[in-house]
Amino acid sequence: MIAASASVSPQATFPESVRIWDLAQVREGASLGERVIVGRGAYIGSGVLIGAETKIQNYALLYEPAEVGIGVFIGPGVILTNDKSPRAVTPEMRQKDSTHWNPVGVKVHDGASIGAGAVCVAPVTIGRWAMVAAGSVVAADVADYALVAGNPARRIGWVGNAGVRLSQVAATPGRWVCPESGEIFVEVSAGGIAPVSDPSL
Repeated sequence: MIAASASVSPQATFPESVRIWDLAQVREGASLGERVIVGRGAYIGSGVLIGAETKIQNYALLYEPAEVGIGVFIGPGVILTNDKSPRAVTPEMRQKDSTHWNPVGVKVHDGASIGAGAVCVAPVTIGRWAMVAAGSVVAADVADYALVAGNPARRIGWVGNAGVRLSQVAATPGRWVCPESGEIFVEVSAGGIAPVSDPSL
């Protein structure tokens, strides 16, 4: 389903299950997976990759070369930037064009959520099932399952697959439990956590 007022490049690729709402723009080379939803006024830049089951809410801006995994939530007004040192002009005061810069992207891994109005300043990576609080400014990589908030965003806790903040298991350092699912998570050497069911542990 593509709204009549949406602007979708014929060079974008997506299956029939995708829904693109009013005033959204999907640029050339963008690739959207099964059942992706693009909300009103959202912008998907050239060559942006979006995995299946992802929801992109109203007026989110995803600039190339962003890569978004499977089942990601991008909240209203989220911005994924692509220029680490933005300038409109060269040092000689000549207006820049696309030949004057190399875009850098934001990578969002499977299951992650980015709350309304958050800004991710490229280049950064948002880990699997991580959650970025609304209004945050993310300027550093976010670990798997991390809950981050603030400007700059810092980890304030951990979340499970259900999106609920994890509780530390009493008298067991390095172990966390999801109050909703009961799933147990353990600290890993990379500085994050992982469910005990993870085969890599």
